[in-house]
Amino acid sequence: FRIMAAKVKWVTDIEKSVLINNFEKRGWIQVAENEDWNFYWMSVQTIRNVFSVETGYRLSDDQIVNHFPNHYELTRKDLMVKNIKRYRKELEKEGSPLAEKDENGKYIYLGIYPVNFKSELKWLIDLGHLSSIFNFWYIMPDAKCVLSTITTLYIVLAKDARSQFVSQSSKEAYVISLYINNPLLIGGKKFDLRLYVLVSTYRPLRCYMYKLGFCRFCTVKYTPSTSELDNMFVHLTNVAIQKHGDDYNHIHGGKWTVSNLRLYLESTRGKEVTNKLFDEIHWIIVQSLKAVAPVMNNDKHCFECYGYDIIIDDKLKPWLIEVNASPSLTSSTANDRILKYNLINDTLNIAVPNGEIPDCKWNKSPPKEVLGNYEVLYDEEMAQSDGPDRDLRSRSGQSTGVKGNRTRDSGKPVLTTWK
Repeated sequence: FRIMAAKVKWVTDIEKSVLINNFEKRGWIQVAENEDWNFYWMSVQTIRNVFSVETGYRLSDDQIVNHFPNHYELTRKDLMVKNIKRYRKELEKEGSPLAEKDENGKYIYLGIYPVNFKSELKWLIDLGHLSSIFNFWYIMPDAKCVLSTITTLYIVLAKDARSQFVSQSSKEAYVISLYINNPLLIGGKKFDLRLYVLVSTYRPLRCYMYKLGFCRFCTVKYTPSTSELDNMFVHLTNVAIQKHGDDYNHIHGGKWTVSNLRLYLESTRGKEVTNKLFDEIHWIIVQSLKAVAPVMNNDKHCFECYGYDIIIDDKLKPWLIEVNASPSLTSSTANDRILKYNLINDTLNIAVPNGEIPDCKWNKSPPKEVLGNYEVLYDEEMAQSDGPDRDLRSRSGQSTGVKGNRTRDSGKPVLTTWK
């Protein structure tokens, strides 16, 4: 007699077709939340309840969820900045060359996000902090420091901040972020990158980059003019905003694939410059993950598919804007639906090997043939086996015998993509 393998039992509180269709394609069985389940794709609100002290709920070895308990250490902007700052200071204490600064005291290799600070907005305005430092800032309440929360996002001219926010609470804390006012433009329009990164474990760190990311374009040509500061269709790339614009294209959704961006840049800026840009983007992502790894609750039942938002300035320097714990699975176009379906499919192939009942004691790297459109971005175990001087050799452009390392005259650290 042939023994039939048990089917994975799944639950989700996010009713998206790209999820449910993937579960059904695998022949998995849907169950209720209060029944025995093996796989739960849950919202960030639910993960708080699952791992809360009050519930005392413990997952068994055959259960897996799609968030780390304290994912917010990376996905809350104020905490992300706090952790990166701590990481840089630790590298400085160790004398790491990666924490090197220039003559102005700025980090040469780890200046990966715009200037940020957190305080009560009224205090900042009263003391004139904003107007005395820079002209343009993103300002958002601390409790909602996610750019997709568009009702709480403002672009302000610092000298007018006093009158605009005079009615705001003097007690509410805000995250204030320098606005990149020299973005790289294509067709005169501002855009940013949405990139998907899968983390299967933080200790050791193992992460994967999804090759099918995309650019999100504004529908109105960019201008730094103060007369257009309140025009969201000029400044904010969020699809949730742009889809309401008169010039929004419902066929392509104002999106470009990352591969199209690479081709465009190679033809206009050259292949070497383009390769350098994407190496730096990968570098930013890995360093942000390394920064939060020590404080992340590396629960063996968890994985995470993050949505990274990156903006590129006109000098082709990439900046980390934010990281999303639940990147949108809503499809704005037919191509968008296909991309997100494939994203979930490839994610499940890595998170739930062979589509079988999970075994949290098994934590090996998946074979290359199951990665789909993912590629290994960083594998800490392999990096350590290459020797403690890997970063130094990377800085000088010496080959480490692995794919992804390129020689640079600048001597900037080169991200090694471990295969």
